Amino acid sequence: MNRITELFQRKPHEILNIYFTAGYPRRDDTAPIVQALERAGADLVEVGMPYSDPLADGPTIQASGTRALANGMSLPLLFEQLADLRPRTRLPIVLMGYLNPIMQYGDEAFFRRCAELGVDGLIIPDLPMPEYEAHYRDLVRDLDLGFSFLITPQTSAERIRRVDELSRGFIYMVSNASITGAKNAISGKQIEYFRRIQAMELDTPRLIGFGISNRETFTTACEFAQGAIIGSAFIRALGDAGGPLEPAITRFVHAIRGIQVPIH
Repeated sequence: MNRITELFQRKPHEILNIYFTAGYPRRDDTAPIVQALERAGADLVEVGMPYSDPLADGPTIQASGTRALANGMSLPLLFEQLADLRPRTRLPIVLMGYLNPIMQYGDEAFFRRCAELGVDGLIIPDLPMPEYEAHYRDLVRDLDLGFSFLITPQTSAERIRRVDELSRGFIYMVSNASITGAKNAISGKQIEYFRRIQAMELDTPRLIGFGISNRETFTTACEFAQGAIIGSAFIRALGDAGGPLEPAITRFVHAIRGIQVPIH
């Protein structure tokens, strides 16, 4: 069974998905960050494939991608890192990135390599749904990969129903129509959107992302979905660590979970 599917069956509430950019802050930090997240109590990890033109990303994630590319991160190198990582973690791993680098690598080869390395799911925001249906859906199912489509407050009910049919693993529920970026609170307008989607009683689990940054926003998101995705706030924590990353990662995850860390 796909590890994402198993996760949602085992834990239907308060799923914490942490996003970070592969190769940030240092080129070889990818595997250690995933392992530290697992030890800290994250449920799912979303690894960003850095790209020079990330249309949906805010300034924090864009800056991390620029740094990662300058560090020498590439898709082939990320696959090497994942090959070493998978035997050492059971955490479900989702790759998030854009279509251009995937096509340069070779689209079918990319999907097959993901499956070989134990990647559990994919998020490709700029892959049109009709293209996915025509060219990739059967391959994704044959390889037992998850595939998440995004919905926003502007997405029509008809399209949301189709996203529900096509998504495998979870639906990425964008909390607002802007680019990614941490926010300190969730607005009443966003709550109305969350309630509207909740009332649709979709079959596929949902994770809320964009603007989730602290325990308050995480807890609120979890009232209306199975969990939430945190990216920009975590990347800032990595950049501010100023030393070994694991203590900063543990503090971050524990703060989101509401776990009191003993003071020594």
